Amino acid sequence: MKRFDPRLYQIGALTLLLLYGLTALDFDTTWFRAALVIGAAIGAQWVCSRIWNVKFDPRSAAISGLSLALLLRSNSIVFLLAAAGIAISSKFAIRWRGKHIFNPTNIAIVALMIATPRVWVSPGQWGNVAFFGFLITCLGGLVVNRASRSDVTYAFIAAWSAVLIGRSLWFGEPLTIPLHRLENGALLLFTFFMISDPKTTPDSRAGRILFAVLVALGARYVQFKLFHTNGILWSLAACSLLVPIIDVLLPGGRYTWKQGGSSWSVSPQWRWHFVPGLLPRIRSAAFMSQRAMPRFSIARRRWRSSATAIAP
Repeated sequence: MKRFDPRLYQIGALTLLLLYGLTALDFDTTWFRAALVIGAAIGAQWVCSRIWNVKFDPRSAAISGLSLALLLRSNSIVFLLAAAGIAISSKFAIRWRGKHIFNPTNIAIVALMIATPRVWVSPGQWGNVAFFGFLITCLGGLVVNRASRSDVTYAFIAAWSAVLIGRSLWFGEPLTIPLHRLENGALLLFTFFMISDPKTTPDSRAGRILFAVLVALGARYVQFKLFHTNGILWSLAACSLLVPIIDVLLPGGRYTWKQGGSSWSVSPQWRWHFVPGLLPRIRSAAFMSQRAMPRFSIARRRWRSSATAIAP
């Protein structure tokens, strides 16, 4: 039985969130800017499709545009348009074995936050309305189940909750503090719509769970050691660089959108068969590094001798 592409569910859910935010929550953006970002993302998808000679498909671009409209804020329209361009072009330009490494929305936001102080993410813009949090949770649960990535979502929720609650218990803070940090619409949007992106998460279930835990630990370091806001966004961008390594150590079937729905889970489905093969891979990597060490030592001695020879 043919089922709908899960991206259609994502587009519908994100559109409802955006409409609710613009009408009921008074988002600090306008209808024009939201439409401009979405249109720019779809336009960038068309341009990149022509450059890379692939079939134009606006669905993923619409998801990126909607996510940027929900999360990214700037007083300059130029930066919003740049975010759309970075998000879409990163899918085509930054790839590994046919798989793009970064979540488009995430890398666009992080790149612009590095480049300029004139963009920001307002994590409190959603409010702590219980109804809205429940709405995001339900819609997000529907989407991740359709995208066969509910494991990474729930693993991140558990890991991040453990980080926040554990920190409060360690410092003797009341539990209302971590609960307040968890009652956040932007966090739920990140959890259900960004980290669960099936095209950028590891292929195996064990890899995805490991990835979620690493993102949570990285966010803890950024937020509570470096004292930067938006720790989960910074951490996701950094940990995405580890996905190719995780896929090598913990291989699994590659996800494609054509698989679809809750029965569109990754084929072949993940099994524990990779565990016996993990140790030989680690041993092989260690053996190769040991073989490379003598060559490295010889090269280092030659470099030192040459540096001494040319020194005044």
